[in-house]
Amino acid sequence: MRSDPAEMTRFWRAALDEATRPPLEVRLTEQDTPLAGCTVHDASFAGARGHRVAAWYIRPAGHADGRQLPCTVQFLGYGEGRGHALDRLLWPALGYATLVVDTRGQSGAGGRAGATPDPVGLTHPQIPGFTTRGILDPDTYYYRDAYIDAVRAVAAAAELPGVDAGRIATTGCSQGGQLALAAAVLSPQVAAALVESPFLAALPDLTRVPDRQPYRELLRFAEAYPGLAARASRTLGLFDVAELASHGRCPALFSVAGKDQRCLPDTGYATHDRYPAEKRLVTWPLAEHAAPNTPLRLAEAEFLADVFAQAPASHRAPAFWQEGHDR
Repeated sequence: MRSDPAEMTRFWRAALDEATRPPLEVRLTEQDTPLAGCTVHDASFAGARGHRVAAWYIRPAGHADGRQLPCTVQFLGYGEGRGHALDRLLWPALGYATLVVDTRGQSGAGGRAGATPDPVGLTHPQIPGFTTRGILDPDTYYYRDAYIDAVRAVAAAAELPGVDAGRIATTGCSQGGQLALAAAVLSPQVAAALVESPFLAALPDLTRVPDRQPYRELLRFAEAYPGLAARASRTLGLFDVAELASHGRCPALFSVAGKDQRCLPDTGYATHDRYPAEKRLVTWPLAEHAAPNTPLRLAEAEFLADVFAQAPASHRAPAFWQEGHDR
């Protein structure tokens, strides 16, 4: 869904200038778990509007010697909470620290509970769910705070003990891929992004989005409030990650599932095509949405190892919203 580039830059500059000022107030409480190979902390930080965002900080055991590790910041699919730490052990098994970040207000999908409320009130007509919450005003839209939470999650990861702040990657599938890409564009601290089947990307007219959750919420909104559809579309244009992708700066690996009926393959291709920085695309012609994919996990591991072996973070260009800023 196309937006005016100047309007997008103005909006995100204002939102992030405001959102990056408050202290992160990162809190860690070590957890007693049966995971002998990992150290687990219940983590939280101050996200958008100062709201606390819950996370897991998981670090490979045996690395309490002051050595700084690369870190993946994991974002979650729609409706999913952080669950239990044992659900998120791939990256620690590969020698990475990881921060698994709740999405505000979401919980329960896949049996994984969350621990982060969304205190923002309902200010506009909406369809049940999160995709249309506050959609008539970009400043109140649900994903404004979710994207700022993602940016602040990266900043929180950079402050964690044992993390190399110059080697932070964002990763996720579907809504998680959307948030991973948004954070990579909006934060100057992201060294690499792993973007799988991103949600809210290359949106068509609201009446032509896939009749699958959570896109179905946009369809129902257009049906229930036809006079408000154009206004909702203008808001969505500022959050469409295919539009944000055109400002990408860090290396990124994009993945597309050829049989995906929710985040359609064309939207993943469009997002990749608009990304101007170093990138790689992997396609799985017979895969459905968010299907288990061991070859993709191996490709992601290889990609991150290559990126983290290259130039330090100081050589990266700033996020687009910082261009022209004297910081």
